Amino acid sequence: MSLDDMSVMEVLQTMNEEDKNVPIAIEKALPQVKKVVEQIIQSFNNKGRLFYIGAGTSGRLGVLDAAECVPTFGTEPEMVQGLIAGGMEAMTVAVEGAEDSQELARKDLAQASLTKNDIVVGIAASGRTPYVIGGLDYAKKIGATTASIACNENAQISQHAEFPIEVEVGPEVLTGSTRLKSGTAQKLVLNMLSTASMIGIGKVYKNLMVDVRATNDKLVERSKRIIMQATDCSYEQADKVFYQADQNVKIAIVMILTGVEKNEANDKLVQGNGFVRNTL
Repeated sequence: MSLDDMSVMEVLQTMNEEDKNVPIAIEKALPQVKKVVEQIIQSFNNKGRLFYIGAGTSGRLGVLDAAECVPTFGTEPEMVQGLIAGGMEAMTVAVEGAEDSQELARKDLAQASLTKNDIVVGIAASGRTPYVIGGLDYAKKIGATTASIACNENAQISQHAEFPIEVEVGPEVLTGSTRLKSGTAQKLVLNMLSTASMIGIGKVYKNLMVDVRATNDKLVERSKRIIMQATDCSYEQADKVFYQADQNVKIAIVMILTGVEKNEANDKLVQGNGFVRNTL
């Protein structure tokens, strides 16, 4: 049956059934995802950066994941960056011809001063976007690590990346609309790449976002709850030590669990390479 012959409920059920295939397809690609996470951690440990590059939906998802790393993991904006063909204007309005330019990607990465310590992850549902291919080739020339995410097997961009990820999601329920299953697959893989990599450099203790930045009232309260969960302390103690630690959740946790003052807690964290568990 065609979509335009279906009732609203039938359309929703059809889309839901198709979406269920996405995590199954990703499960098959987990060994590939693991390799990329390991490379991202290595880049971070070498003071390198993570760049996502893509066009259209793929580029927007990369920009989104990069932006979320700042409040979630307390990273500097430069540490994880999303580059989209056509620049930030393309986040909301299609920029004609941008995705077809390999040179544009080279210029974007050169402007970001790409180095051999960085890693570039090219994202393309079709697996053949020229902008992504140009970026991967430039990164390889610079000596940076290259990885890719495509939503089909034997993708063209996989030939331009050292560490390709291929998630075969199958045809879209709305033919050619890669914002659907392909977009969902890319988002889930990006979630894995950034989250697992941040865990790998000490941005997480237990299952808590201990490097969260308290940039608004909601995050201030979340920070206090994190301290309470990590230490089993009262709200009052979490509130007090949070401000004694200059609103640094990690330092506050170490202060409470080890009974030391702020400066000593900070020194302990440095010695533990930023890992709360190592510090304790």
